[in-house]
Amino acid sequence: MTTTRAVEPWTLEPLRRFVAEAGARLALLTTPAGQVIAQHGFTRAVDVMAAAALGAAIAASTAEINRMLDEPKFRALTHQGVRHGIFLANFETPRGSMLALVVYGAGSSIGLVQLFMEDLVRELAAAAPVREAQPRTVLAADFERDLNQSLASLFGREI
Repeated sequence: MTTTRAVEPWTLEPLRRFVAEAGARLALLTTPAGQVIAQHGFTRAVDVMAAAALGAAIAASTAEINRMLDEPKFRALTHQGVRHGIFLANFETPRGSMLALVVYGAGSSIGLVQLFMEDLVRELAAAAPVREAQPRTVLAADFERDLNQSLASLFGREI
């Protein structure tokens, strides 16, 4: 059985609904920097870390190309393969910017993913707790510890 796990509990139910409705095989919610917020379908922490890093890198490189071309921030990218499609969306919540990386197969389509992504964004915005007045500064010394705590929370064990 595939599980959905979240570091931020308020993201869990909206992500579960999205996965069921959109027919997603894998789904990952992160910050634009690649910090994992929630995931569905991954069985290994190393795969979550790799997908989060790649999603953040794709978003950052696309943002830089947009800046060079004087284009607005991208909202979504899609790649369609023979057996799978990949959808990467950038969106805002009351807790800040987020990325959603979604992998879907033949049982779904880009249209379904896009349709239910709109619902996911609305549900996350409604469920998000109010942001603290001063955002926490992430220090390099804390990054590895925070990453390990997040992965342990997602996978229910120490990494």
